[in-house]
Amino acid sequence: MSLEMKMVTIKIDGRVYEVEEGRNLLHTALSLGLDIPYFCWHPAMGSVGACRLCAVKQFKDEEDEKGQIVMSCMTGVADGQVFSIEDPEAREFRRSVTEWLMVNHPHDCPVCDEGGECHLQDMTLMTGQCYREYRFTKRTYPNQYLGPFINHEMNRCIQCYRCIRFYRDLAGGGDLQVFGAHDHVYFGRRTDGVLEREFSGNLVEICPTGVFTDKTLKRHFTRKWDLQTAPSICVHCGVGCNTIPGERYGTLRRIRNRFNSKVNGYFLCDRGRFGYEFVNGDDRIRKPRWRVPGGTESQTLDQSSVYQKLSEYLSGATSLIGIGSPRASLEANFALRQLVGADNFHLGVSDSEYALLQEAVKLLRQGPAHAASVQEVEQADAVLVLGEDLTNTAPRLDLALHLSVLRKPIREISRPRKIPDWHDAAVREVIQQAKGPLHLAVPCATKLDAIATGTYKAGPDDIARLGYAIAEALGSGVEVSRLSRDVRQRAEEIARALDQAENPVVISGLSLGNLHILHAAWNVAAALSKPERPAGLGLVVPECNSMGMAMMGGNPGRFALERLEKEGGTLLILENDLFQRFDADLVERALEKAERVILVDHTESRTSGLAHVVLPAGTFAESDGTFVSFEGRAQRFYQVFNRDPNLPESWRSLVALQSVVHSEGPNPKSLDEIDAAIEAEIPAFAGIGSLAPPAGFRIAGQRLPRQSHRYSGRTAMHANEDVHEPRPPWDPDSPLSFSMEGYEGMPPSPLIREYWSPGWNSVQSLNKFQEEVGGPLRGGDPGLRLIAPESNEPVQFYRDIPSRFEARQGAWLAVPLYHIHGSERFSTMSPGVSEVAAKPYAGVSSGDAEKLGLADSDTVEVEIGGKGRELPVRILSWLPVGLVGVPVLEGLRIEPGTWVVIRRKGESG
Repeated sequence: MSLEMKMVTIKIDGRVYEVEEGRNLLHTALSLGLDIPYFCWHPAMGSVGACRLCAVKQFKDEEDEKGQIVMSCMTGVADGQVFSIEDPEAREFRRSVTEWLMVNHPHDCPVCDEGGECHLQDMTLMTGQCYREYRFTKRTYPNQYLGPFINHEMNRCIQCYRCIRFYRDLAGGGDLQVFGAHDHVYFGRRTDGVLEREFSGNLVEICPTGVFTDKTLKRHFTRKWDLQTAPSICVHCGVGCNTIPGERYGTLRRIRNRFNSKVNGYFLCDRGRFGYEFVNGDDRIRKPRWRVPGGTESQTLDQSSVYQKLSEYLSGATSLIGIGSPRASLEANFALRQLVGADNFHLGVSDSEYALLQEAVKLLRQGPAHAASVQEVEQADAVLVLGEDLTNTAPRLDLALHLSVLRKPIREISRPRKIPDWHDAAVREVIQQAKGPLHLAVPCATKLDAIATGTYKAGPDDIARLGYAIAEALGSGVEVSRLSRDVRQRAEEIARALDQAENPVVISGLSLGNLHILHAAWNVAAALSKPERPAGLGLVVPECNSMGMAMMGGNPGRFALERLEKEGGTLLILENDLFQRFDADLVERALEKAERVILVDHTESRTSGLAHVVLPAGTFAESDGTFVSFEGRAQRFYQVFNRDPNLPESWRSLVALQSVVHSEGPNPKSLDEIDAAIEAEIPAFAGIGSLAPPAGFRIAGQRLPRQSHRYSGRTAMHANEDVHEPRPPWDPDSPLSFSMEGYEGMPPSPLIREYWSPGWNSVQSLNKFQEEVGGPLRGGDPGLRLIAPESNEPVQFYRDIPSRFEARQGAWLAVPLYHIHGSERFSTMSPGVSEVAAKPYAGVSSGDAEKLGLADSDTVEVEIGGKGRELPVRILSWLPVGLVGVPVLEGLRIEPGTWVVIRRKGESG
């Protein structure tokens, strides 16, 4: 947010422009479509005036012929100003700045990973500094190992300070430092080691040169112009960040950020950026398999054969039962629902998650608080987090909170001194370490503790009680009994901070599996909401389409398994490993009783090993479809791979099965048709057909290419198979083509698959795609909010206040602990993520460790539901006594609210 603005008139190179007062000139000029070179400035980080490259000439008035050089990023716009970008003196100044910046830069463009989309290349050409006269020895630096994600090449650094400003000032990281002075400045760690902040991958796009590059891309490097790309959505949590995957030779090579001002803006978390390599994994299911019930050997079939056999079998099937998936698209879940019937469609999540998802949808719909977007969290000036370790369950919200804590100090300290928001150096100097209200109530230590006003470590029920007490202090009228004086005072302090805010937000979610926490968060948000100041409520969900599946509705997944166990029948499973969701014994019994188990999925799992028929499916990179994020925002994603006939979208396989079972029913053949069917069948999804232009959309009669106009080797790529260039595959589902031919101009925002503009090859070309720099994309950001408060009835507050937590003798309440690297299955299949992923452990409080005589790394046996598991101990000083922290990892998942027994290794029960 900036100072209050009005429209003023300025003149640039003889042309008159009406612009907003108070912006800096660089921001203003770029928003007008004018080109001014820059390095240190960034739309999300403001101005510090470090590089001097954005110099222009400013004149006193129309009569002034001499003028003076000013830095456009540090010059505020006011009425009547006169500037020149093209003035010869300004041009020569910029050229000389580039010359000095390039004195020590290596001549390694042909081998540099940044080549082809390097901002330094663009700015060097823009300033006209195309020859080097420096002939002396260049300064050189050693490089560091910074982990499996980031490659470090310090010799390419031009000391713009962007990296350190993002990593330390914006993201709150502490291990990346700046060493030295003058032209001997080094950006790195004190010692080699993995960058600790979960947003380190953004350095790849923040850095204007090749100092920080994508190490995962380096393993299968391809020049950037040779990548085939398409707009997509991240699949590794429920936030719904927009991404641009890049493919070459049938392999997914990297993920880049795709700007959406309402969601992820300029940044992604490391899991979303680097967790893509499961798409290329050896565990992919690539051909249909058939196994006779009772048999052990499977046979691989082609598509036509498997559907012929399924036709013979399913035509006589008496009972079809379907289990959907929160990681499958709306279209795929709907196709399964249509195939088995609404009464036989089940949500593929545990009982506790099912109940919480249904409640989350209900709470966001009933109001008065509205679903808060990531952008609204960034703009909030007071935030309460109940029960969510956001760094690990919804990482992009962590970064949003690092921005939100600056809002109140900027409003109360910086603006009264007339310091514009864009003047980052001055703002940070005047506000120092001041932070706005951010209160955390979670059972574990989090990365956000460092910027929080206050933290409260407690078990799930006690967190809910604090939430109810805050709502009581805000006037809910729901009294919380047996509160300690400390908790009561804490609740009143938090309530005051929230009530004094202009844009308060409450964030909670499903990670602790506690319904009381959701109700307490809703009570706080409802008590805060007023007609003149509505509050935001963010409810974090676990997976990329958890919210969409919940909005579609269906029976609990356990019902399907229990029905199979009793009655038998044919089970169809969509993109799900049932052993990750339900009790393993129940799953095994149900699958054993099923007449036939048909699985549609893209990756092998324990479930795929027991299925009778396995149909391969495309991942997000090979599919088109729709996901609904935690805030109820529906967003479209498109396949980036050439269509492989062996890897159809899940919904296509299910539609094909539907034509076998229900030959008279609807048989949608395209994405547009199935979206129209969803809208007609389920009112909650009205409007999803207009999320993006339909497949028939054309500009000047042309499709939009997935390949750049510089795409090379198209004929030679497959010359080992055929010397003739193959015909590009046809895409019936979108206006995008699998070729380099097509319309090269500005596409509609949902179809943006790369950022490129003449003279701007780097990601900085995004400026050309925005209505104004840092603002929405031209034509509006993609996505459609499907959830809004529907009720105008008087607020009825929840009163289901749980009892205080009481520790038990000889048993501990298990609390799930989440890890950004390790808790999400598919990202962990990427080699880089796997390298830093958390390993199994049992988290024990200091008090309990002392009582049990345990030390760090001791081995204990944790008995969960009668089954023992040996785990190393990790003593957690912040964990309340009576709780045991169990990490959410592959093969180590427990239902919330489970009590466990801990024994030293070798001790009897």
